[in-house]
Amino acid sequence: MKRDRLLISIGILLVGMLWAVAIAVSVLHDGLSAKATPTRLEALLARNARQLAIPRNARLMENPVLDSSEIQREARLHFADHCAICHGNDGGGDTPIGDGLYPKPPDLRLRATQNLSDGELFWIIENGVRFTGMPAFTSHQHNGAGNHGDGQDSWKLVHFIRHLAHLSEAERVEMERYNPKGPEDRAEEDEENEFLNEATPEAKPESHRGRRK
Repeated sequence: MKRDRLLISIGILLVGMLWAVAIAVSVLHDGLSAKATPTRLEALLARNARQLAIPRNARLMENPVLDSSEIQREARLHFADHCAICHGNDGGGDTPIGDGLYPKPPDLRLRATQNLSDGELFWIIENGVRFTGMPAFTSHQHNGAGNHGDGQDSWKLVHFIRHLAHLSEAERVEMERYNPKGPEDRAEEDEENEFLNEATPEAKPESHRGRRK
């Protein structure tokens, strides 16, 4: 009996060690490069860890903000200014910064995100996701000292995330005007403005010569 228990214990230990080695190999594939794509095992572990990390009461929270065209536009421009740098205006995550993160930002239009409850999306926006590039964006960080931390901005973003799969071309173009500009973009904009100013002749002052009577 003792021998059987010993063999079972050794077997469990070996399985655990093999599992740990498999995880280590999976995590360290392609070295420590952030350019690598997470394996299926890593993705599975990450999803399970996220589910365990979100409190149950957060999952059950309902969105207190009523959806409307005004709320959608406010959230859309907020997303363009704060979130699109990693997620893209369309939520697909195909951006220079997003491509350089490990793991890559998820496509917010797909089921893995859309199947989350409103409360889960709100919790992720407010608290971020550890060991990823997703930071915590609490409401007071969004609007400064004037906001009392009631989470209104994050709840509005939840509505917009639900709308991402139906984003229109006009909405996307509007968002581009609110995307943060880098040094190169600013320099290009300054050159365009300088060119336009030079191309537009200044109005010459009218002559004030007196007329002969």
